[in-house]
Amino acid sequence: MLNRFNKKDSICSEHKMKTIKKIPTSKIQRASKLVQTGAKVGVNYLKYYGDKMVNPEAEAKERLNESNANDIYDSLKNLKGSALKLAQMLSMEKNILPQAYVEKFSLSQFSVPPLSAPLVRKTFKKSFRKYPSEIFDEFNSEAINAASIGQVHRAVKDGKTLAVKIQYPGVADSILSDLAMVKPIAMKMFNIKGEHSDVYFKEVEGKLLEETNYLLEIEQSKEVVNACHHIPNLLFPKYYEEFSSRQIITMDWMEGIHLSEFAKFNSDPKIANTLGQALWDFYLYQIHTLKKVHADPHPGNFLVSENGKLIAIDFGCMKIIPKDFYVPYFELFNKEVLDNSELFQNKLLELEILRKDDTKEEVIFFTEMFHDVLSFFTQPFREKTFDFSDIDFFEKIAAIGERYFKGTRSQNMNANRGSRHFIYMNRTFFGLFNLMFDLKAENIKIENYKSL
Repeated sequence: MLNRFNKKDSICSEHKMKTIKKIPTSKIQRASKLVQTGAKVGVNYLKYYGDKMVNPEAEAKERLNESNANDIYDSLKNLKGSALKLAQMLSMEKNILPQAYVEKFSLSQFSVPPLSAPLVRKTFKKSFRKYPSEIFDEFNSEAINAASIGQVHRAVKDGKTLAVKIQYPGVADSILSDLAMVKPIAMKMFNIKGEHSDVYFKEVEGKLLEETNYLLEIEQSKEVVNACHHIPNLLFPKYYEEFSSRQIITMDWMEGIHLSEFAKFNSDPKIANTLGQALWDFYLYQIHTLKKVHADPHPGNFLVSENGKLIAIDFGCMKIIPKDFYVPYFELFNKEVLDNSELFQNKLLELEILRKDDTKEEVIFFTEMFHDVLSFFTQPFREKTFDFSDIDFFEKIAAIGERYFKGTRSQNMNANRGSRHFIYMNRTFFGLFNLMFDLKAENIKIENYKSL
C-alpha cells in the first residue's frame, strides 16, 4: 500500500473552483485578452524599475517574474485551448523559464478553472443531441479536473464508474489564430530566425489539431493499450466509443493520485523504483519497438494507483518516428559517434542541425553545443542501470543549457535548425527525464524493455 494514500487526494476528489461561463473564441476576443495581459506586464515592469532602485536587483527581478507569471497565466487559463497548451509545454522547460513561470504554468497540467454546468450540458447536446442525464445513470456536472484542452467529469453507467472528458468549445477553431499570435513570442524566446521557421510551427499546429480530435485519441489509445498492456506495473483505462465523439471521450474511471502529488510525499524508494521502471520501459518500448510514442509526458497524464502501479490516461499527442530520423538520431547516442568528430558532424548534417550554408563560426558553435549536450544527456543509455535521483547529473545538464541557451553568443546565432521531428522527440525525452527525477527513481534497468 502507498504511504499516505488518501481518497481526498485521488482523481475522484472534487476540487471547488470558480467556473467559467464563456470562453473567448473569436480571433478578436482572444487577441484583446492578450493585449490586456500585455498592458499588465508593462505596468509590472514600471513597478520593477522603481523596486530595483531601492531593493537588491535579484529580489526585484524575482518579484517581477512572479507578477508576470501570475498575470500571464490568469489570462491563458481563461483562454484555454492552444494558448494554455503552450504554457503547459513551457512548464516542462525547467531550464528555460524562471522558476516562478514553471510553478505557475505547471498548474495547466491538470488544475485550471472548469466550464460551468450549463456550458457542459450545451457541449453534450451539440455532440449527442442529448444531455448527460439522458446518456448516463449519474453525471457529476462539476468537473473533477480541468486542463488546457478539456476537463474531466465523473459519471456512472450500468454500475460502472466512468471518466468523461469534455473538450472546451472553440478549441480546434482557435488553434491557427492562437499560434499566429504566439509565434513572434516563441521565435524570440527560442531565437528562431529565417524563412524556414514555418516547418516547426506546422509540426506543433498539426499535433495540436490532432489533440482536439477525441475519436483519433480513442484510436491511438487502443493501439497503445494493445501494444503495451504486457509491461509490468502499468495500467490503462478501457475506452467507450459509444459514449464518445470528436469533442467528448469516455473511459474507465481510474482511481489514483497524480504522479507529481505522489512524488511530493512518497518516502518508499522501492515504490518509486517500481514506478520509474514501468515508466521507463513504457517509453523505451514505444520508441524502439513501436516507433510511435506518447509525446506528452507531463505529470497530469499519469496517476499512481493505491497498490503502487502506474496509470497512463491520455494519448491525444502521439508522435510517429520516421526511420530516416530514428536511425541517425539514435546513432548520436553511441560513444563511437560522439568520439569521432567527422562522423559526428555528418550525423548533425543528416539531422539538419548543421546546414551547408553555415558560417565557420556557426559550425564550430553548434558542433560544440550539441556534443556537450549529448555527451551528458545520453549518459544513461550507455549504462546497464542508472540513478535518476542523481542531482549532479541534472545540474550538469541544466548548466549546459544555461550556458548555451542564455549566453550572449548563442543569441547571435540562428537557432532555426534541426529536423522538425526534434520538437516532440526532445519534448518526450526531457519530459521523461523530469518525471524520473521527480520520482527519484534509482537502479533503473535501461534496456529492460528488450526482454518484455
